[in-house]
Amino acid sequence: MSAGAGQPAVAPVAVDASQPPPAPREFRAAWVSTVANIDWPSRNNLGMAKQQAEALAILDRAQAVGLNAIVLQVRPSADAIYPSPLEPWSEFLTGQQGRAPATPWDPLQFWIEQAHARGMELHAWFNPYRARHATAKSPLAANHIANTDPAVVKSYGRYLWMDPGEAAAARRTLEVVLDVVRRYDVDGVHIDDYFYPYPVDASANTAGPEGVALDAGMGAKQELEFPDQPSWQRYLLDGGTLDRAGWRRQNVNRLIEALYQGIHKEKSWVRFGISPFGIGKPERRPPGIAGFSQYDKLYADAELWLANGWLDYLAPQLYWPVSQAPQAFDVLLDYWVAQNTRARHIWPGLYTSRIDRSSKAFAPEEILKQIAVTRSRASVGGHVHFSIAALMENRKGISEQLKAQSYQSPALTPATPWLGNTVPPAPTVGTRREANGLALKLSVTGGKPVAQYAIWSRYGSEWRFSVAPATRAQVLLADDAAAGAAQAVVVSAVDRLGNESERVTVLR
Repeated sequence: MSAGAGQPAVAPVAVDASQPPPAPREFRAAWVSTVANIDWPSRNNLGMAKQQAEALAILDRAQAVGLNAIVLQVRPSADAIYPSPLEPWSEFLTGQQGRAPATPWDPLQFWIEQAHARGMELHAWFNPYRARHATAKSPLAANHIANTDPAVVKSYGRYLWMDPGEAAAARRTLEVVLDVVRRYDVDGVHIDDYFYPYPVDASANTAGPEGVALDAGMGAKQELEFPDQPSWQRYLLDGGTLDRAGWRRQNVNRLIEALYQGIHKEKSWVRFGISPFGIGKPERRPPGIAGFSQYDKLYADAELWLANGWLDYLAPQLYWPVSQAPQAFDVLLDYWVAQNTRARHIWPGLYTSRIDRSSKAFAPEEILKQIAVTRSRASVGGHVHFSIAALMENRKGISEQLKAQSYQSPALTPATPWLGNTVPPAPTVGTRREANGLALKLSVTGGKPVAQYAIWSRYGSEWRFSVAPATRAQVLLADDAAAGAAQAVVVSAVDRLGNESERVTVLR
């Protein structure tokens, strides 16, 4: 990592006993999918207590492994896993679209509070255009957009899709996102790779076309045309001059720009991230790289979004092994780094769930190797696992190996200076000797609010790093069985954008 991003996130061992090194910095996240009950809840229509218990189990596992962020899917298909004034409750939560939880509660608020209590970030993940998933079973609710504004929703394969060419579709997505940003204390807004839909095979009319793109790289053999003829004809009649592909990309680009501007107008510290398909424009690809073109098929111009600075982090889905030459993980990562002329965050998506029993299964070592690749690039400061299921199941020991080898020390998320770089005030730290350690009483007076405390404690010649949420007023630094009590302590305050205060030396 660059000097501004801190040091690589490994267990610190310092030879200089007087001062600790810079705080480790790395975005370590996992996606939590609600669509089709992939990750949470385990099935629809569970009671509140069971859903909360499952959420807490996910957060506890994420924290235990060493993650510092969760990317939670809050809008699977023009629906919501929270009480929304704009869209119906999701059937993946309650069993029937539009039906509220039997015991009134707010799942998103619960996730945010519990993530923050563990010192973790919560990014709200929205699907921008999908209106109904192929696995959905219950009838559409009366207030679903397919019923309230049917002209903007199209049937495509086994899906319903909002037409990006319809201004009302883009307006709905923008309103939904900004409603969440206003009402909830989220740390980020995240959208995935679904813009225009992945092409569906017209002869088979099968669901899951994204799997075709990922595995075969060529899309459907005979593609079903997306039915946007009415909005396309309207564009031409209004004097539009772009070809159809260029017009489709313009529709998506306008939403991306509006989201970036709208989010930061509401709350300057909320970061906007996009997770596109991992292969870039055909004409820009490095030699030897081949595969599906999101630019030509999904009408997603991720290179333009980076060039214009319309996002705070890019999480390209690099779901192939390092050794797979046509889609080599390291080559693709370097490609996206090269496109990043505005120095936004690059935090690639890792296909950790490919640690499975399939013929294309990854060994856990593949994920560890990919993390090592990200750390060897100075301008790459993190990664995101798809999905949390692999870590919950500890497939082939992946969770234990991550904790033991990749996440030996906690890490702060990288700072985002283009959204603000004013440092918070230094903390006030009181100490009290307890029977089994040193208790720190932490507070910050005045200035901007803080999110976390970064704490260095020295045992012998080794500095150990820990992070505590700002809501925790007291932290215990436990005595070490061999080295005894901490001999030196240094504390700083960290704000929502990762800006770090001056350090306070508590013990020398």
